Amino acid sequence: MCGRYAASRGPEDLAGIFEVEVGEPAETLVPDYNVAPTKEVPVVLDRPLKDADDRRPVRQLRKLKWGLVPSWAKSPEGAARMINARAETVHEKPSYRRAFAARRCIVPADGYYEWVTGTQERELEVQGKRKRPRKQPYFVTPADGSVFAMAGLYEFWRDRTLPDDHPRAWWATCSVITTEAEQTPLAVAPAEGPRSLHDIHPRMPLMLTPDRWDAWLDPARTDVDDLRALLAPPPPGLMRAYPVSTAVSNVRNNGPELLQELPAPEEGTLF
Repeated sequence: MCGRYAASRGPEDLAGIFEVEVGEPAETLVPDYNVAPTKEVPVVLDRPLKDADDRRPVRQLRKLKWGLVPSWAKSPEGAARMINARAETVHEKPSYRRAFAARRCIVPADGYYEWVTGTQERELEVQGKRKRPRKQPYFVTPADGSVFAMAGLYEFWRDRTLPDDHPRAWWATCSVITTEAEQTPLAVAPAEGPRSLHDIHPRMPLMLTPDRWDAWLDPARTDVDDLRALLAPPPPGLMRAYPVSTAVSNVRNNGPELLQELPAPEEGTLF
């Protein structure tokens, strides 16, 4: 799954990486080293500009709330439960299939956090059953230092219970797509600890390599089978993982020190 990640790149950096034409004001996009569900997060999307005569899709850097609210929802209260969509079923689930066909985005990150659990706990989690508290956090990031481009979906949802001029009349929300975690060896593994992403957690965010960015963002591509081909996992061996402080487990903690690599897992880890 993806329940927490880091996004520290500035708007100019992201604009250059993704060839953004229109972006949010720089002062509204600040580094966040502990992004949690329901926060407003930067995303990249292709969409015509509002009220523009030219209806061509424009590459934009926007802020959306993390937690998808489907267009047919009666209230935004379920957003916190819809932070992730499974790659295997995103094309058919009622909550995601419309967005999958027409409203896809990229959620840029430095990488994501995941907490190692024991084998038995992990099996229960796969089954959707309750597990014990999380253990040692790890940070997973591209080994070459490049951006971690997570495949995402977005929605613009109108709250009909509010007047048009109300600041919350429109909800702009998003979700991150996840896939099965790689079982092949990490490009760089910690001296002590997991040797693959699957050793950390059975799921991982779906990372899009640059050769898929334009196709994924193109709203003109609506064929489901064509789009599903873009959900193939990236080539193995691109990622590294390392232990970080348990301070990241508290969402109130936020700073670059959360990304600092520990020389070894903290006491109590399962490795």
